[in-house]
Amino acid sequence: METAPLGPARVPPSWPPSLQLLLGEPAAELWSAVLGPLSGRLRSLTPATVTLRPDGTATVRHTAVVDWADGRATREHLAATTGTAVPPGAAVVEGEVEGAPVTVGLWRWPLDPALPGLGWATSAAGVAERLGSIGIDVGAPQLRLRAYRPGRRAVVEVSSPHGRWFLKVVRPTAAADLVARHATLGAAVPVPPVLASTGDGVVVLPGLAGTPMRTALTGDPAQLPDPTALDALLDRLPAVDGSGRRRGSDPSARVRSHATVVGAVCPVLAPRLERLTAAVAAGAGDHPVVPVHGDFYESQLLVEGGRVVGLLDVDTAGPGARIDDWATLVAHLALLEGLLPDPAPVAAYRERVLTFLGARWPDGELRARVAGVLVGLATGPFRVQQPDWGAATEARVALAEEWAGLR
Repeated sequence: METAPLGPARVPPSWPPSLQLLLGEPAAELWSAVLGPLSGRLRSLTPATVTLRPDGTATVRHTAVVDWADGRATREHLAATTGTAVPPGAAVVEGEVEGAPVTVGLWRWPLDPALPGLGWATSAAGVAERLGSIGIDVGAPQLRLRAYRPGRRAVVEVSSPHGRWFLKVVRPTAAADLVARHATLGAAVPVPPVLASTGDGVVVLPGLAGTPMRTALTGDPAQLPDPTALDALLDRLPAVDGSGRRRGSDPSARVRSHATVVGAVCPVLAPRLERLTAAVAAGAGDHPVVPVHGDFYESQLLVEGGRVVGLLDVDTAGPGARIDDWATLVAHLALLEGLLPDPAPVAAYRERVLTFLGARWPDGELRARVAGVLVGLATGPFRVQQPDWGAATEARVALAEEWAGLR
């Protein structure tokens, strides 16, 4: 089994204490303290995802190789989080950075203490048994992890000759709200219906027919919906309880939060981020609060023959500004153009969208909000630990500057 060498990462001294602890030399010491009593010895530790929050707290998921006393060597996924949101049931270790105490919660995949349903939802035998017990026959399923945010949520795709399903694993206290919003939205827009939910926070959804819009953008443009169809879809969104998700009409606070995170890991970008934040605030305009999707972009849409046949990930649906749904779509399209070998089809569709929106709002207001979304997307390369993430982050900030009229 090939492994990366175990050793302290080079963590810049300017980074927040949470990252000093979870990415630097203390990280191996923390995990050794947890694994040692279990007769495990850490051989390698490599960060896979890093979520930094504006208040400086962080969650890090590592991949690791652990040698056990019985001679086995296993590849593990290990998660650690700092701050007040350490979930009950996590192994708690007290650390110290620059003389200040830091509390860390740690757990091994899939035993996420905040997501008690994750254990069986990531086991083929567990899925077959649990879903079978509530009347859903999945046969002998194959599982694919589609998303995992430690302590927050996971999505598992279940496939078999019997069909395809998605298991959304959330905190048990969040499941009822998710079920309710699917029911409310499902009466008006093509969201997946809830087939079942369990007391430990697993919501079962069917796989929907249709082509992911991102696939259509690069493969079959005839499948793409006209922007008027997207507009009609958004117009049909019913009001749902925001439950703290209200975004309002002013994106300034969101942009400042994202800029704080980017600036913390790329201090050299801080002056540019400050100018971007000011430009977004000055140009965004004021807009009415209406029902919005909250994370509206091509990966959330299934299309077929120019129609939208599926709207996904409605966790963020609630009150907000309609212009922000459109700004999110445009920002993702603009970013996607720079990631593809042939950006022409995506650029053409983006222009169709901008032409449609040209009569709706002043161009400067939309462009300012697109820039704000791009500042949020600039957190991505560091979060997923993309190779050369610093350059990728700077490129996204530069793209945001273009949309804000600063370049």
